[in-house]
Amino acid sequence: MEGQGCFGSFFQRCKPYIAMISLQFGYAGMNIITKVSLNRGMSHYVLVVYRHAFATAAIAPFALVLERKVRPKITFPIFMQLFVLGLLGPVIDQNFYYAGLKFTSPTFSCAMSNMLPAMTFVMAVLCRMEKLDVKKIRCQAKVVGTVVTVAGAMLMTLYKGNVINLVWSEHMHHSQSNSPAQAAGISDKDWVTGSILLIIATLAWASFFILQAVTMRKYAAHLSLTTLVCFIGTLQSIVVTFVMEHRPSVWTIGWDMNLLAAAYAGIVSSSIAYYVQGLVMQKRGPVFVTAFSPLMMIIVAIMGSFILAEKIYVGGVLGAVLIVMGLYSVLWGKYKEYKEKEAIEEIPEAVKEGGDHNNGRIATVMEDIEANGIEMPKNETNREFVPVLAISAPIPQPPMIAVETPKA
Repeated sequence: MEGQGCFGSFFQRCKPYIAMISLQFGYAGMNIITKVSLNRGMSHYVLVVYRHAFATAAIAPFALVLERKVRPKITFPIFMQLFVLGLLGPVIDQNFYYAGLKFTSPTFSCAMSNMLPAMTFVMAVLCRMEKLDVKKIRCQAKVVGTVVTVAGAMLMTLYKGNVINLVWSEHMHHSQSNSPAQAAGISDKDWVTGSILLIIATLAWASFFILQAVTMRKYAAHLSLTTLVCFIGTLQSIVVTFVMEHRPSVWTIGWDMNLLAAAYAGIVSSSIAYYVQGLVMQKRGPVFVTAFSPLMMIIVAIMGSFILAEKIYVGGVLGAVLIVMGLYSVLWGKYKEYKEKEAIEEIPEAVKEGGDHNNGRIATVMEDIEANGIEMPKNETNREFVPVLAISAPIPQPPMIAVETPKA
């Protein structure tokens, strides 16, 4: 029983990490399938519409059945937040990312998306969702880890080096060599335009994470929230597509790679990803969620060498090492912050029970805090813990006054 309890506790702690790593594999598969579909001429505006239509159809039944009794009422402020979430995620982020990809290159676009953890961390600090105390080691680790992660992403883009011959790719013959020609055909003006579009897309995605964390505090039905965001994003994308695409033939889709790309991206990368990210974000915060995004580039490089026989360079490996180091630094800082919060919340529970029996428990908790190197606030460490004695006695109740609950 004790072994099962230890394993269950270990699995509970690992669930956020397993969920986010699994999502990166899903995103990597989406990138490869979407790249093939776009190369065959599919409009990225139409792809965004079909993607979120599939996402809405996939997750809406679960939201209607599982959350029919706990779904909060949609007020006007919540509706406006949902409307903005649809603009930031499905419309602005994805359309600007695909447009930037057209003006630059896949490698540069993928590397630019690794600015997401840094942008999210800065925005979380500005919105006071993340406390930044430079004197604390855990905060220093998050700052340094963010900088190192971005540096590794830039290294993978700007420096190639020699080709690394992998065991599984030695017998693969990849005769296509259109990347240098394609890169040569891109002018400096288009490259700058694409870079600006990618920066806007990454900023919109970081803003999506921040606003999603705020919205979930007032609208706790995760499945319904995901469904509404995908549905509103679908309607907004349809309007954008009608404005940007004037040919009716762009809406044509058959039983081909275009349908697979839309269905896979909608079900895996939109519906499941939005829901899982919301659950993890509620427990660990937006910075923890976005800190895993650099892993996608590493997974894409490995999957590309298997499926597309792409070449892996020394610069890519060095950049990947830096990304993993920076990622570990950010996660270490978040882990220390999580343990500190968990320890502080455990102390009042021990005090409420009162008695001499719990004095030893309080002392044990304090020793664990000191042993783990967790810094306690001064007002917490200097406070005397007085046992509370619960007395059951009739207390006259004041007359009840009906007060309308604030809608905001």
